[in-house]
Amino acid sequence: MSVTLNHWGIDRPIVEEGRLTGMRPAEGDPSPSRISENFVGSVSGPMRITQPMIRKGFLEGDGGAKRGEDSFVAVSWDEANARVAKELREIIAEHGNEAIFGGSYGWASAGRFHHAQSQIHRFLNLLGGYVRSVNTHSHAAAEVVLPHLIGNQDGMADNQTPWELIVGHTELFVAFGGLAVKNAQVSAGGVSQHRVPDQLQRARAAGTRFVNVSPLRDDTPAELDPEWLALRPNTDVALMLALAHVLEAEGRADHAFLDRYTTGYDRFRAYLMGQSDGIAKTPAWAAAITGLAPEVITSLAREMAQKRTMLSMAWSLQRADHGEQPVWMIVTLAAMLGQIGLPGGGFGTGYAAANRVGNISLPFAWPAFPQLKNPVRSFIPVARLGDMLEQPGAAFDYNGARYHYPKIELIWWAGGNPFHHQQDLGRLHRVWKNPRCVIVQEPFWNAIAKHGDIVLPCTLPLERNDLGITKGEPHLVAMKQVVAPFAQSRNDFDILAGIAAAMGMNEDFTGGLDEMGWLNRLYDESREVAAQNGYTLPEFHRFWQDGEFAFTATTPPRALLQAFREDPLAYPLATPSGRIEIFSERVEGFGYADCPGHATWFEPGEWLGNAPQNGWGDALHLISNQPDRKLHSQLDLGSYSREAKIRQREPARINPAEAARRGLVSGQVVRVWSERGACLAGLVISDAIADGVIQMSTGAWLDLSHEGLDRHGNVNVLTRDLPTSSLAQGPTAHTTLVWAEPWLGELPHLEAFSPPEISGTDQLS
Repeated sequence: MSVTLNHWGIDRPIVEEGRLTGMRPAEGDPSPSRISENFVGSVSGPMRITQPMIRKGFLEGDGGAKRGEDSFVAVSWDEANARVAKELREIIAEHGNEAIFGGSYGWASAGRFHHAQSQIHRFLNLLGGYVRSVNTHSHAAAEVVLPHLIGNQDGMADNQTPWELIVGHTELFVAFGGLAVKNAQVSAGGVSQHRVPDQLQRARAAGTRFVNVSPLRDDTPAELDPEWLALRPNTDVALMLALAHVLEAEGRADHAFLDRYTTGYDRFRAYLMGQSDGIAKTPAWAAAITGLAPEVITSLAREMAQKRTMLSMAWSLQRADHGEQPVWMIVTLAAMLGQIGLPGGGFGTGYAAANRVGNISLPFAWPAFPQLKNPVRSFIPVARLGDMLEQPGAAFDYNGARYHYPKIELIWWAGGNPFHHQQDLGRLHRVWKNPRCVIVQEPFWNAIAKHGDIVLPCTLPLERNDLGITKGEPHLVAMKQVVAPFAQSRNDFDILAGIAAAMGMNEDFTGGLDEMGWLNRLYDESREVAAQNGYTLPEFHRFWQDGEFAFTATTPPRALLQAFREDPLAYPLATPSGRIEIFSERVEGFGYADCPGHATWFEPGEWLGNAPQNGWGDALHLISNQPDRKLHSQLDLGSYSREAKIRQREPARINPAEAARRGLVSGQVVRVWSERGACLAGLVISDAIADGVIQMSTGAWLDLSHEGLDRHGNVNVLTRDLPTSSLAQGPTAHTTLVWAEPWLGELPHLEAFSPPEISGTDQLS
């Protein structure tokens, strides 16, 4: 039986008479994910795109007016390739390569070669370059601010203190934002063994006490017997400041550590104690903001100082207004405890956010499909897509410099779905009409495909051969094709090779190799890199024949910043001072009022402490967390994802008291709205949700009516499309207030899982 690798695990596809009939998790995985069940029925289902398509209004020259609301005309690959080549030549000749936005994201496939982002970026670089995005939706604020604090991004997605140094070492694990193990189903690049649930339970059995600081009780597994501190959303920084105040005021801060390993604590202390702004950040001060009792805050601070404490921060906390601040504050608080670099102590972000977090990284990086050099220097922060399309030429700040948004004439999207990842999707739907042309590579008729002008059907991972290399796990997988490509779909490499041929640069793009030739080359390069680091891999033909190869990693466990702690002179940090920068002269020098030189409490733009009195009743703070039955919006059409919906809508959870105040009952459809848009959802009443909070997972395929109502439950029609700050310009989805009421009318017909009207199709299946 063949084996395949996905971002959520290794599976063995079951194929009967050429059709996929099941997905079996690989043996030995302690907590396998069921997400792959969504493939069954979807691979050859009615939402697959059968052949190249061109939007009808685009052919008629409508200038994008009906983009996202139009029918399509089926064409041949030759015609599609010629049309793409024509658009590229004309736009580059008239506007230059800075008019092309290469909008790709990294989650399309776990395969090393058929990685949509690498494929499209290589193609566009050969063409003269493209405008790119920087950072990720997952943790943009942390990516930018952490290097200012500790010199790199360690402790964010990789190189955290490993589980081996948490189990049996950590006495107190304080999880700001919780430890939602549903998120640990996935890792970018694939999962071999789902270790997180077992590791957490091993830590609990070894004596670790867990504290879940979150508006959601089930953000941390009940099996860990966690204490639940249900603070108001977006107030974690105020809580951390109050904890720090107790440490300093009661003489519990480790000043020996602060003096040797950090710089700028005196500047921060003046703010903490109220000397610089007249407001001491006491537990009583924080209680009014967070909703937690002062004595609870004081008790936790004292316990943190008395025990070996790991401070953990979910990535979700920095996807909020001033999202840089919780990152800065958790580093500061950990420094005050003086346990950074010790087994079981210090800080980390993303524990349970991805399976690889807490794994011991290999001492080398695997080779990848070469993207070549991008000659175009223009870029945007990843979350600022709407601003770029709406405000070409406008200035924006980013990490100490000022830039300008380019004027985009062509968007090329391969991998990912901006009509899932971006915020304020009603706005994105409007400004998406501005470019001259949108090209999309996509297997399904989801929202990004429906918003394309030229739609090129690509294969799914099960329909091609690839090389699977799990990131952070010593496991290689021969991802062999198990079913034929659906209808006329092609893999991304062949799609781009066909267009390259139409533009006279086929050999430059392909390098003279086909799919198997590239897999052989990448594997041989991987084998060589592994050998240089003491690991022996079999030859390619043997590996491909066997189907997978697992080896034992020999890197010893090291705590985050352990070498720096052991000898800060020999192993200084890559910060201006060589130390942890509790106060950063560099960031202070940027002059950003919304991100000064030390961790600071800012009142969020929207939160329960400033809810408007607009006649809509009591507001709810929206928690739009990750789904548990799909990865982002991938495979939302699958049966495993759809069986959890309520009356075909995405679930929304509130607690019994909030439901009673609004006259809501479990199982009914509700209208949820904000100042930006509205959607329908199916109601679930749960006592795991804090007062004033509503929780809806992301990932429901967008289904906008002509009136702007999302009929399916896509939360990002509700969220704010505003940046974290001038420093990182990250997304702020978790700073959102909404209102909810019963939907009393007839339920509108759902169109998320219906293809658009198509003419001229060959009707292949």
